[in-house]
Amino acid sequence: MNEFVSYQFADGVATIVIDDGKVNALSTAMLTALNGALDRAAADGAVVILTGRPGIFSGGFDLATLRAGGGDAALMLEQGFQLALRLLEHPSPVVIACNGHAVAMGLFLLLSGDYLIGAEGPYRLVANEVAIGLTLPLVAIELCRHRVTPSHFIRVVGLAEAFSPSGAVAAGFLDLVVEPGDLSGRAHATAAGLARLDRSAHAATKRLARADVVKSVRAALAIDLPSFHNLAVATEGSAGF
Repeated sequence: MNEFVSYQFADGVATIVIDDGKVNALSTAMLTALNGALDRAAADGAVVILTGRPGIFSGGFDLATLRAGGGDAALMLEQGFQLALRLLEHPSPVVIACNGHAVAMGLFLLLSGDYLIGAEGPYRLVANEVAIGLTLPLVAIELCRHRVTPSHFIRVVGLAEAFSPSGAVAAGFLDLVVEPGDLSGRAHATAAGLARLDRSAHAATKRLARADVVKSVRAALAIDLPSFHNLAVATEGSAGF
C-alpha cells in the first residue's frame, strides 16, 4: 500500500480505502497500491469492499500526469484500464461503495465491480470525456456497455450526461443508493452475506458470465494502446479524464 490506499481484513472481508485527501486521482502510484491491495485480498481469499473518501469515489486519472503526456501518461492509462479488467475478473465478490462523485476512470472502475452501492447526495457520476473534447477510448465504451442500460448507453458515452446517485440506479451505474451515514454499514453487511457463497462456484460462474465482456474489453484495450500516447498529449489544458 501507500499513504493513499489502506487495507483492512476482518471476518473474510478486505476493505480497501482510497483517500488522497483530494479527488482520489488515479496516479500510477495509486494504481500500483490498489493492485497491491488486490493481491493481498486474493491471498486472504477475501470478499472485497472498495471505497473512497467522503464525497468522492474517484475523479479519474491524475491530471498532472496527463498534461505532461508522453510515456508516463500512456502507462497510467494502460494501468487504469488493466485494473478495471482485474476487478471484472477478481475471483471473489467485489462490492464497491461509492461515497460521492465518480468521474471518468473513477466511473469505469465503479462499473467493474459486482455489487455497487452509492451514497445519496449532490454527486455526479459521469463519463465526461466528450464534454472536454476527448473521444472516449474503445475500452471505456466496452466497460460501459456491459453495465449501462441500453436506453441510457448513448447518453452516457456519447452525450457525457451526468447522473445523480438515484438516477445512476436507472442508468445501471449503481445497484442501490443509501444515506451517506449508512454506506459503510450496508457495504459490510452485503460483503458479509457474499462471504457465505461457495467461492469456487462464484469464481467459475463469474468467469462464464463475464467471458464475453472480458474478451471485448481486452480486445478494445489492445486497439487503444497505440493511441494512448497521443491521447495523453492532447489532454493538455483539459479538465478531468
